[in-house]
Amino acid sequence: MDLKKTTAPVNTITYNKTEIETPTGNVYEAITIMAKRANQINGEIKKELIDKLDEFATYNDSLEEVFENKEQIEVSKYYEKLPKAHALAVQEWLDGKIYYRDTNK
Repeated sequence: MDLKKTTAPVNTITYNKTEIETPTGNVYEAITIMAKRANQINGEIKKELIDKLDEFATYNDSLEEVFENKEQIEVSKYYEKLPKAHALAVQEWLDGKIYYRDTNK
């Protein structure tokens, strides 16, 4: 997932309900699908962040020494400024990028 190319809003916005429910015909199904996708996105972002922060990890037993690493701070700030996982999921839903299927059919 390329987070730099996303068009998801960073701030909260209001969506048209009919636009959200059109693919499934049921707004609750659509929200459930987007919630599951948001959980997946959140897991991917978290794994990516942990991998990047592990590069800066120093393993020493001393609690007295606390190092501020500017690169680590910049990485953290970058991830804080990204759109939230639910906003990314809604944008993917509206763009038709989420695959789903009804198991009852």
